[in-house]
Amino acid sequence: MVERSWTATDTILYALGVGAGQGDPASELRFTTENSTGHPHAVLPTFATLLAADPPYLGDPAAVRHAGETLTLHRPLPPAGQARATAVVTGVYDQTSGMLLHHRSEIQDIDGTPVATVERAMFVIGAGGFDGRRAPTAQWRRPARHPEHTVTYPIRPDQALIYRLNGDRNPLHSDPAVAAHAGLPSPVLHGLCTYGFAGRALLHTVAGADPDRVQRISARFSAPLFPGDTLTVLVWQHPAGALFQAVDGRGRLVLDRGVLQLRGQTPASPG
Repeated sequence: MVERSWTATDTILYALGVGAGQGDPASELRFTTENSTGHPHAVLPTFATLLAADPPYLGDPAAVRHAGETLTLHRPLPPAGQARATAVVTGVYDQTSGMLLHHRSEIQDIDGTPVATVERAMFVIGAGGFDGRRAPTAQWRRPARHPEHTVTYPIRPDQALIYRLNGDRNPLHSDPAVAAHAGLPSPVLHGLCTYGFAGRALLHTVAGADPDRVQRISARFSAPLFPGDTLTVLVWQHPAGALFQAVDGRGRLVLDRGVLQLRGQTPASPG
């Protein structure tokens, strides 16, 4: 079990780390300030990913990739608070080219009230081939129609340097030498930063900019996004929420199999 605490400064720093207010500083003052007239402080739903317990040590950070994230919010997050996270490994899978580990954190208030569940998948390059079973694949089908919403964000060249201040100091996201060792041309954006950008797009296009309406966001990380690139989020809306994908400036999928479920809605078929 690990204990987490956060303040208004932490939630604001997270919002800035996932691009809030970059295009128009006055557009997201609820999330980027705590004392603006007419904008009571609120927390981006995806901030809850920072409250999860860390997965077990998986070896050389250059060989470890974040492969997927599912966040389920049991209640809205306060701007400041304390919580406890208990975690368990729920599966270890042989994907031939690597090992896939599934990890779940249950996050509760100090008094035991459920706050959020974070289910995380981590891929370890080169650790496969141990004759284990492959990971199950959830059903998901890209809709045939055009997306109802298409949101494009420019990613600042220093975005990873801002986001790492939230606690993830993996040098893969900041050190060119470590990135080169991992076979990458330059440091990559944190997967959870990309996820947070997509969460903002979903919040504003589908949830009416009301974080209380967001119950679940799930996505698979398909490819790294590089600082200085663009991120385009494609959103197919339905009554219970939305399906989504995200692509970089070349049209390459960086987030796939995305699902947003709104609070109080019955999940729709993912396709």
